[in-house]
This record gives sequence, C-alpha cells and structure tokens, in this order.
Amino acid sequence: MISTFKSAALAALLGLTATQSFAQEVTLRFQHFVSPKSANPKYFIEPWAEKVEHESNGRIKVEIYPFMQLGGKAPSQYDLIRDGAIDGGWVIPGYQPGRFPEAEAMEMPFMVTKSAEDASRAAWVFTQKHLMDDFRDVHVIAAHMHGPGIVHKKGQSIAAVEDFKGLKLRGPSRPATLLLKKLGATPIGMPVPAFPEALSKGVVDGGVITWEMSPSLKLNELTDSHTDVAGDKSLYNLYFIWAMNKAKYESLPDDLKAVIDANSGMFASAWAGRAHDTGDVDGKGLMQADGNEIASLSEAETARITTLGDEVIADWIADITRKGLDGAQLIEDARAAVAETRSDTAATN
Repeated sequence: MISTFKSAALAALLGLTATQSFAQEVTLRFQHFVSPKSANPKYFIEPWAEKVEHESNGRIKVEIYPFMQLGGKAPSQYDLIRDGAIDGGWVIPGYQPGRFPEAEAMEMPFMVTKSAEDASRAAWVFTQKHLMDDFRDVHVIAAHMHGPGIVHKKGQSIAAVEDFKGLKLRGPSRPATLLLKKLGATPIGMPVPAFPEALSKGVVDGGVITWEMSPSLKLNELTDSHTDVAGDKSLYNLYFIWAMNKAKYESLPDDLKAVIDANSGMFASAWAGRAHDTGDVDGKGLMQADGNEIASLSEAETARITTLGDEVIADWIADITRKGLDGAQLIEDARAAVAETRSDTAATN
C-alpha cells in the first residue's frame, strides 16, 4: 500500500515537473528608438507584443523599451540584436550606410506608393527574394516601409526645385541624401532622435520625415511648413525590419516559435505599414490644427524632381554594380514587388 502510494506520488510529481517545463515562461526584451506615442510603437509594436502574449496564453512576456532605454544608439540596433544584448527590436538598415546595400533599392525616389501598407507588402516580397542572407545573423519577423517622406522646414513651403538650393536638410538614408543633393540642398544624415535638437540649434533648416513622426518630434513648433509631392508615389521612403535574436528564437519551444511565426511575415509587415498610414493621418491633422502651412508641389515640379530621382537611381545602379551586385536587377525586382502588392492586386496572408 505504501509502495503504491509512493509510486503514485512520484508519478504525480513527474507529471507536474513535465507540465512546468512545458509551460515555461519566456520574457523577451525588445527595444526601439522613438516615442511610444509615435505610430509604429502605438499601432504595431505594442499591439504586436500584446497579441503574442495573448496567443501564448501568457507564456511569452514581451517587454518594450522605447528611446533605446536598454542602451546603445539607434544605428547599432542590428548589432545589439545579433549579439544578444537585447532580444529583439526595430532596425533601420539605412542607418549604417553601405552595410545592407540591396535594401536601398526599396528606398529609391518614387519607388513605392504613398500607402505604407502596400509598400510594406512589397518590402516583405523583396526581402524574401534578396535580403534574408544579408540578415542571416538575426531572425526577421517583419520588413516594412513608413509612409511618404515630407519636406518639413522653417519658413515658407517648397514651391519649386530651386527652393531647395542652399537648404541644410536632414536625411535619414543614403538614397534620401543623394536625392537632396541632386535637388541642390546640403544633406545632413542623422537618425530620428537627433533631428529636433539639430532644428532648434539651427544645424539644419529642416528635413525629410513622415507626417506621423511630426508631433512626437514637435515639428509643429520647430518648423513652419510641410511639403509633399504630387501623385501617388513617395518622394522617398525608408526600409525597416522588426527582428529578434536568432539564438533566442531558436531556443523557444516549438509551440512558442509557432506563436512568433503566426505573427510574422506578410501579415506582420502589412500591419506595421498600416500603423504608419494611421499615424500619417493623425500627424498631418495635428500639423494642420496648429496652423502650419500644408503644401503640395505641382505636377510639373514633381515631374522635375522625378527626373532627378531617375538620375539618383541610375547613379546608384552604376555604383552598386561596380561593387559586384546587379543593380539593375535589384531595381527591377523592387518595382515588380511594388506592382505585385498594390492594394488592388495584393492578397493579404
């Protein structure tokens, strides 16, 4: 009787231990470099974390740290994730010019539409074809684009190409700064967190960034006018990845990997882009409410800028081809991805 009781108790203990092992809790620390009130954290990153927690029945806890609170600078995000200093985060590959040159194809002038959701679907297609080897050191969850880049500046809005001449303008990426230079401006590359201080100190006269980032950067106070181009294509755009430390992902039990996988890929990429679209509506509305000048270039002036953008693309193709990559094919594939994933033809999955 005693022996039977001990056997039953041992079996129960072993069963409990197995259950505890199966139901292990995992905490993932993800980091980004902007305000939690800006569009991507508000409409994608935080809801993504909540969805992962819910679908794992609480076994995955996702902690989100804004403003690089876990350390490092925005340009170092990829390396922080790769090295395991953080479990995951938001990365702008263009913050390290030359390191991920193929990603620049998606950032070329007038490459993507003003729908960040459509552009992000295209980014995921292009990433799958060309960039997974570049990002082999991390686990890519999503690849996306923000909404259309707008010219924000002190003083009057841009009305013609000539108005760019002599302006010191912040640019976020190599393609953006190449275009600004073609336009006659003096481009100054800098990450988002440095932009407000540069404006307040007069280091720059303005810069290019999205509507959605404008409120969190106080561009309603630091600038006076905001200029977009005509048509449905973006003056410039920026490519992002939402990624996780590879070893951390691979250490998860299969059922928890499945939760991450279910919130990855085309689904997550489109969601991230949609977050920017929502934020752009909010941001533009706040700039208008504060009385700032909201302007759009004429079709004729936009056509002049498009021609200069084509020169940027041609120069980029020549440069990247000299480095051993097929620049023309990359541009062709980026355009094909954009055409394939426009909202009138794209299927969400």
